[in-house]
Amino acid sequence: MDNTKIRGRDGRISRRDFMNTAAAALAAVTIVPRHVLGGARYKAPSEKLNIAGVGVGGMGQNNVRACETENIVALCDVDTNYAAGVFKKYPKARTWVDYREMLDEQKDIDAVIVATPDHTHAVVAMEAMRRGKHVYVQKPLTRSVYEARMLTEAARKYKVATQMGNQGQSCDEVRMLCEWIEDGAIGDVTEVHCWTDRPVWPQGIDRPQETPPVPDGLNWDLWVGPSPMRPYHPAYLPFNWRAWIDFGAGALGDMGCHVMNGAFWALKLKYPDSVEASHSYDVREMWKRFDNKQTYPRAEVVHYQFPARAGMPPVKLHWYDGGILPQRPEDLETGRRVPDNGSIFVGTKGKILTGTYGENLRIFPETKMRAYKRPPARIPRIKNGMAGHEQDWIRACKGGPAASSNFDYSGPFTETVVMGNLAVLNPGKKLLWDGAKMKVTNDEQANAFVKPAFREGWSL
Repeated sequence: MDNTKIRGRDGRISRRDFMNTAAAALAAVTIVPRHVLGGARYKAPSEKLNIAGVGVGGMGQNNVRACETENIVALCDVDTNYAAGVFKKYPKARTWVDYREMLDEQKDIDAVIVATPDHTHAVVAMEAMRRGKHVYVQKPLTRSVYEARMLTEAARKYKVATQMGNQGQSCDEVRMLCEWIEDGAIGDVTEVHCWTDRPVWPQGIDRPQETPPVPDGLNWDLWVGPSPMRPYHPAYLPFNWRAWIDFGAGALGDMGCHVMNGAFWALKLKYPDSVEASHSYDVREMWKRFDNKQTYPRAEVVHYQFPARAGMPPVKLHWYDGGILPQRPEDLETGRRVPDNGSIFVGTKGKILTGTYGENLRIFPETKMRAYKRPPARIPRIKNGMAGHEQDWIRACKGGPAASSNFDYSGPFTETVVMGNLAVLNPGKKLLWDGAKMKVTNDEQANAFVKPAFREGWSL
């Protein structure tokens, strides 16, 4: 500091002049570009993100709406007619058909929402992460085990904020479930039953033979993406793609990332030791198992076996869909309704019943619930719960704590969920699983669906 410029006629420095000059000097030192303080990808909490949405005609428009606190700068959909209403809602956003062109040409994007059909989640998210973009990907994270592993590793490599769209992970109730299990509310959990009322779309059907023209506004080649090419048919989109093995993950992929989430988190699960399944027959030929390899069956039961871990005993997890339910426990009150989607945790000292996302969490019979003294909250709650799931990701993008369903959590979780489809496609077999190597150890043929082949021109 040059004191000669602030001295009075008597040669002394006035207190006021000294304080003003010192404050200016301090400001000059402390005003530093934010990228120097927090790294090139750091965003101050007060600074808005520039967000792009890919696959915005369906569920993606809800994810985009939940991010309206930020700048919606780009919208991409291979079906411009289906997405027209969303394009119109955000007139300042640039619109695209090909996400690759969007990522190459639009340089102002900070973060990307991926809400395309399951078979293109991995390729879109990977391209975004390679460019340093934060990503929010709808559930299931991917259609296959291999794709989930690749996205998990990529998120670590590129150091981006991630979140899977299983919004129940942000619920208070799923945190309460974890706290109750840890507290020993029902003793050691040895078995879990999870079920859904899905599918609510056609499954167990043959591939259509008609070849109608591709509708105006739909880029069919891009929609098929990395999957094997086939003629367009309305049986696949905009919604029923979930049924088709080449495009979706069936009822298990759709709802497993919701219903099984409480078990995966509370019981500290990771890779199962084995999985086996049975499923419905082809109604046209009742003496034959459904094996057309085109769609998932109408109904299925999957059994996972997990090893002991973190002081917890081995546990069996059973999955039911297509209207099949586990046997009603004898100690569940006669008048209590079992939800359409839910879980039952079986412990050595009692049982817990929950809904889809962990809601309506209760120990039963009710006498045990009334006698239980709930432990204090230990796990931080997410602001606004389920409704705050996207904002939880946005806070992470801006340098806050990792989002509740970041890929370090949701990647291994998705691997377990979609691995059930390995058993569904190989009914009646007990598949032994080496999770670290992503390999079925006793049936080489079953490994084909661990890493499905990509169409020429597509890769991770």
